[in-house]
Amino acid sequence: MLDSKYIELIRKENTMVYSDEPMDKHTSFRIGGNADCLCEVKDTVSLKNIIRLCRENSIPYFILGLGSNILVSDKGIDGLVIKLGGEFNEISLSEDNIIRCGAGSTLARLCVFARSMSLGGLEFAWGIPGSVGGAIYMNAGAYDGEIKNVAISAEYMDNNGNVRVYSGDDLDFSYRHSVFTDTDNIILNASFRLVPESQDKITERMQELMDRRKAKQPINHPSAGSVFKRPQGYYAAALIEECGLKGFTIGGAQVSPKHSGFIVNDHNASAEDVLKLIEHIKKVVMEEKNVDLCCEVKFIGRQ
Repeated sequence: MLDSKYIELIRKENTMVYSDEPMDKHTSFRIGGNADCLCEVKDTVSLKNIIRLCRENSIPYFILGLGSNILVSDKGIDGLVIKLGGEFNEISLSEDNIIRCGAGSTLARLCVFARSMSLGGLEFAWGIPGSVGGAIYMNAGAYDGEIKNVAISAEYMDNNGNVRVYSGDDLDFSYRHSVFTDTDNIILNASFRLVPESQDKITERMQELMDRRKAKQPINHPSAGSVFKRPQGYYAAALIEECGLKGFTIGGAQVSPKHSGFIVNDHNASAEDVLKLIEHIKKVVMEEKNVDLCCEVKFIGRQ
């Protein structure tokens, strides 16, 4: 457990603090034990102070977006979970056709704001259940669109609390990857260059893509989205279905009968259920198709 003296120091910053917080309330899987402490930070100064406190006292910390691409351990999370609120949710039109958005904002809010400014290019992101920071971190994409096509810069905080910027090619975007992937740098905000478009056309495209999601994806069941990265030359969902695993269940975790690329929390699944199901899928696909599936859902917390 996190020492109460540290919790009080965190509380003195511009934060909302929750001790022994159930993580199933903060993940799209609706799975996970308790975090020692969760706080919502509202500004850059407070974030810098809290990160310094953690580093100086060897307190493990984890930056949480909307929890849409993670699986939290049934045993919970040591140390501090940090959510970005306040200024990190702000969205503004910074220049002609350029929107600046805080990392804590949802992609949905960003898409709606862009439409209100009659700026197109983000329609592919409508319906992706993640934060802007998470989308930059993993170069989120769908329906032939990717964040790399519209993001032009991202401001971040390094391990020493310095605020820096990556822009252009330095963002190092590739399939489900960016310069931030597997680093401790904290994305603070990002800027997107969009194109003038009528609100009606933007709305039409957003609705078209949402209809396709509803028809093909199990959006009414708790999940972490697509579980596996796309293997070169294949589609993970097709391989899984061809192996007869559609609907396969371990405990409360199930390969979605609607889309084999998704694992859903069908009936009070545990993280252990999901992990066992992931390993089973990987094993069967390797045995039958000789393809090594790579999981893109990150496991977080106590082993």
